[in-house]
Amino acid sequence: MNPQKPTVGPQPVPQSTEGCLAVAIRVPVRIVVLVLVLPVRLAWDGLVVAGRFLNDTVLRPAGRALLWLGRAVFARPFVGLWRYVAVPVGHGLGRLGHVLLVVPWGLLYRHALTPIGHAIGWAARGIGAGLARFAHGTGAALAWVHARVLTPIGHGTAWLLTGVAAVLAVIGTGVYAAGARLARHLVVVPAVWLYAWVLAPVGRGIARCAKGLVRVLAAIGTGIGAVLYWTARILLVLPAQALWRFVLVPLGRGLAVVGRETGAALGHAWRVAGHISRTVGRFLATLFRWIFVDPARWTYRTVLTPVGHVVRDTVLRPAAEAARGVGRATRQALASARESVRQARADFRRMILGDPRQPSPVARREPAGADTRTLGSSRTALTKD
Repeated sequence: MNPQKPTVGPQPVPQSTEGCLAVAIRVPVRIVVLVLVLPVRLAWDGLVVAGRFLNDTVLRPAGRALLWLGRAVFARPFVGLWRYVAVPVGHGLGRLGHVLLVVPWGLLYRHALTPIGHAIGWAARGIGAGLARFAHGTGAALAWVHARVLTPIGHGTAWLLTGVAAVLAVIGTGVYAAGARLARHLVVVPAVWLYAWVLAPVGRGIARCAKGLVRVLAAIGTGIGAVLYWTARILLVLPAQALWRFVLVPLGRGLAVVGRETGAALGHAWRVAGHISRTVGRFLATLFRWIFVDPARWTYRTVLTPVGHVVRDTVLRPAAEAARGVGRATRQALASARESVRQARADFRRMILGDPRQPSPVARREPAGADTRTLGSSRTALTKD
């Protein structure tokens, strides 16, 4: 017998079997949902196209214009005000405050408060030294009083108190021993006898009675609990279990199938409506291009462009050349006027103040020009005889 060869490759995915309910409601639900979703998808795509067109043609240029206007109206004036008004005024106020406040206070601190502080410190050091000497003398006197007077009195008082304490200790020990023996024979021994022969037997009997009563009550509670359990099980649990198993579970499965098929139908209808909407949009775009764009393009290429070239060659270029010639002539005239004004100002300054003083020659230690020192001349220290 030939052994079976193992199969190589991806195994087919087992498909889940669908019930008859899903197959029965799938096609009608998809048709109904497509009829309901198609207008919504067409309206949505139309709103998207209108929004994009509005954004590209109105909102974005308006935003740029508002941004430029805001910069021109608010940002640049405030920047200029800060740069050319607030900053110089702040610098001036800072320098004025430094001159009016910092410099006088520095001089006051350096030439008035510092010497006064040094004088106060010197006086405080002298007073502290005097107080230290007075405290040293007072401490020596108090030490002599403590050593010569208070110490003998304290030793005598301590010896007297030690004797009194020893006598009181002996008396207290005797009283404690007598009280302990009396309390043992009058309280402890009767209490032990009462506990051993009266309270212990009575307590054991009460404990046995309580245990029996607890067992009886436990048996009664167990029987009542079993009766209540089976009553609740028969009246509540079994009907609820039957309702869940035979009513709610089949109903939930049916609703789950309906919901799943409805969701799948909505997705399928939305995709199909998207394809239909794209086709309609392309048809409308092609129609718009045929009706408006292509005629406008043909008009621009065949009519407006030649006319614009003729206007540019016959009108705009000669006007631009004339404007450039006028500009050059104006600049030359302004340059000559500036030169004349500069010459007149120099002549007026020379007439009022005279010619400027020429710098006088300065005697140098080193010779200039051809008289510089060289190794071949006799002026150097090496070759001079």
